[in-house]
This record gives sequence, C-alpha cells and structure tokens, in this order.
Amino acid sequence: MPTSGTVIRLFLIDGDAQGLRTAEVMNWTGQLVVGPRSLLKNLGQRPESRKTGIYILVGRDPEDFTSTVVYVGESDNVYDRLTSHNSDPKKDFWESTILVTSKDENLTKTDVRYLESRLIGTAVRANRAKLSNGTSPPPPPISEADMAVMDDFLERMSMVVSVLGYDFLRTVEVIRDVNVDQDTQSPTFTLTSRGVKATAVETRGEFVVLEGSTARKQATRTLKNNVQLRARLVTDGVLVESEDSDYYVLTKDTAFTSPSAAGNVFAAQSINGRTAWKSQTTGQTYAEWQEERLR
Repeated sequence: MPTSGTVIRLFLIDGDAQGLRTAEVMNWTGQLVVGPRSLLKNLGQRPESRKTGIYILVGRDPEDFTSTVVYVGESDNVYDRLTSHNSDPKKDFWESTILVTSKDENLTKTDVRYLESRLIGTAVRANRAKLSNGTSPPPPPISEADMAVMDDFLERMSMVVSVLGYDFLRTVEVIRDVNVDQDTQSPTFTLTSRGVKATAVETRGEFVVLEGSTARKQATRTLKNNVQLRARLVTDGVLVESEDSDYYVLTKDTAFTSPSAAGNVFAAQSINGRTAWKSQTTGQTYAEWQEERLR
C-alpha cells in the first residue's frame, strides 16, 4: 500500500452521484466502473463492460437488512455474465455493481481467475459481508512475477473499493505492541460491565474488540440497538459459548462502528460506550482519551 498521499479520480458519467461512476488511481492500469443494478443497460454501453474483468455484485441481505451480501465473479465479457445473473433469482440481493478492468487491456483470463480467488479469500477473512459464491475456487498457477503484479493490482483495487464506500474487503488489523504509536492505534480499552471482560482498541477509524473478550449472554430489556448484530455474530460463530454458561467468548478481532455499538453487544444492555470503555493503563474513559488528543 502506498505510504504517501494517493490521488483517486472519480468521474460521474451522467453527472449524477448515484449513477454510473468511474474510479481510477493515477499511474495504475486498473479502472473501476460502479453503478446501481437499475442502470445495467447503461453499463452495457460502456466499452469496459465487454472486456475481460472482475465484477462484484453487492446488496443488502433480504432476510437481514443490517447485513451485506456480496458475489464475486470474472468473465471474458463481463456484461454477458451480468445479463445472465440479472435473471437469476439467487441474485435478488443485488443492488450495485462494481466492474474492474484494465485500461491497457492486459488482464488475461488467468489474471482475473487469480483475482477472483484472492478477492473471495479477502472477503471471507474480513467477515463484513455474506458471500453468495457457492464455491471458493483456488487461485490458478501463475508465475512469481505475475503474482506480484496481480497482488499489487488487488491492493490498489481494494483501496478504491473502500473509498467508494464498500467495506467488505477491509480486514481488521490490530498491532499487538504496548509501545504502538497512538497516531496509528489507540491504547487498549477495557469493559467490565455486568461481569464482562472485554478489551478493545481503535485502529484505522474503527473500534475493534479483541479476540477472547467475553460478552454477557442474557440481554436486558434496555438493549434495543444492535440486537440483530449480536444475533448475527452468534450465528456466524464469532461469538460462541464459553466455559461459563452465562457468557459468550469472541473468536476473532471484530470491528464495530462505535464504542457504544461494541458496548451494547458485549454488556447486553444499552450503555454509553464512550464512558464505559476505559484505558487499561490510565483509567481514562474513551471520551476523556479522545478529548485529550484534541488539545
């Protein structure tokens, strides 16, 4: 990933922020075209849609609108594949299309098969969306040089996808070092409400609860927000039964949108996470720590 500033160019094809858009990084051969499913015909009029490329179908889970569903595919002619998916009832979740091609037309069938495999693997590890793909194909054999090129392509593509507002490729990255620079990551915060023993850090703009944290199993009547999120974490095996039958245990580092969302899930009640989470070293609340950083 680039260590200095990066320029990303967005172009509103129809002058509509909700319409078709192209996105590209300066000095990168890749190009993305993004738009709603309702403009599929318009997408088909773009020359990029007839090239060899990767496509990602994104939408909300019809059974749980708090969840995102993603399907990753590749094709020698992406538009032909998309029109086929358009009549597939298994793709009813599909709301937006992300098309990824190369401006220099150097992406081969092997390249996009490799990218498809890596994208699916990254989305599984990120665990921010449900994968609609029935299978997870292994990457095809490619040379070491080609692998380096494709991995760089994937890294830049993932960055642009994130900038466009899609987080399903963002993996949680926690630095387990007590001397970590606080411009990179916060100190460790703890939550001990109602017998809960949870730890968390803020990193890359997200509040991440750490693996091994415990969550109270029995929710109180005050818990009104994040009920579906708690249920999904249990269903997905992210929160599992612990040795103490009154608690769940977290199986992997998990990102939340705020300290309060995390606090609600783990305390199993409505709490103010900004005051409930406290620094493991200083005892400051999250709110106090944040205010101090602004001085």
